[in-house]
Amino acid sequence: MTQPTIQPIATTNAPGAIGPYSQAVRMGNLLFASGQLGIDPATGEMPATVEEQTHQSLKNAKAILEAAGTDLSHVVKTTVFLNDMNDFAKVNEIYASYFAQPFPARSAVQVAKLPKDGLVEIEVIAMIP
Repeated sequence: MTQPTIQPIATTNAPGAIGPYSQAVRMGNLLFASGQLGIDPATGEMPATVEEQTHQSLKNAKAILEAAGTDLSHVVKTTVFLNDMNDFAKVNEIYASYFAQPFPARSAVQVAKLPKDGLVEIEVIAMIP
């Protein structure tokens, strides 16, 4: 059996990897994106509020998807990591504005701490048409 080819995906329109990982990898028609914090790729800064970080996290994921030739409408699974589950309603409202039915499958978990003291991190898995 032939091993599938794994292709790294990178864009300057999302924060660069700060460790030994790729922004995303493509395997066949699937894209696996690393979790995106709410860091503005132009400034390297992270906004103060969970709302602003959620918007930026999803914008970063969108930029990676576009670099791979796909978009948010092809996302099949997301994982939302929250610093505080009490922020879930705020994040959920913003999240819902980026996706349409049928919504991707999703997990949402509270974690003890996120890199750079982020309040939210979102990762996506998508199909590439």
